Amino acid sequence: MSVTKFIKCVTVGDGAVGKTCMLICYTSNKFPTDYIPTVFDNFSANVSVDGNIVNLGLWDTAGQEDYSRLRPLSYRGADIFVLAFSLISRASYENVLKKWMPELRRFAPNVPIVLVGSKLDLRENKGYLADHPGAYAISSAQGEELRKQVGAAAYIECSSKTQQVLTQIVKLKQFFTEIVEFYITINQVLLYLLGVNEWRLRRRMLIDFS
Repeated sequence: MSVTKFIKCVTVGDGAVGKTCMLICYTSNKFPTDYIPTVFDNFSANVSVDGNIVNLGLWDTAGQEDYSRLRPLSYRGADIFVLAFSLISRASYENVLKKWMPELRRFAPNVPIVLVGSKLDLRENKGYLADHPGAYAISSAQGEELRKQVGAAAYIECSSKTQQVLTQIVKLKQFFTEIVEFYITINQVLLYLLGVNEWRLRRRMLIDFS
């Protein structure tokens, strides 16, 4: 079966929230044991949705401030953003509103966003929270409230590492399939509401570097 569509998905969020781990687990079925800060990296995977094969291009970006000028270059042509924060980091949660939404709305004002809470396994690990006084558990209700504040299309919680690794990989694959489905649904709704010509015009104006 041939590929019928290409979707560019860009992941953004603070450094060390688990963006790269999430992508590596999804594309290679392996969990990386060492943390290496990402500058920029690309992954690719085919996803089957309603009998059609969609090529999902996954763009991994650096969350560190040092790359704030280079990072927006990867936003060009993005179809959807995965905006990630850690479910055990209050700072990464707060930076969704403080840092990431202003940046995304400046450079890609019309691109839909899926909000993702990562490291779900650690939020539920009482031993880890006790051993790390700086950790702060973000509840599902807080994540959903943040979704409403930023106007994200969806909010999903996930973990790239659990004791049942194979089960989690299946969940990650379902997660990225859901992202593709969200994107397709959003586009179908906008086509219906705006009409073909207006939607094509907006697609050409997705990235604004002014």
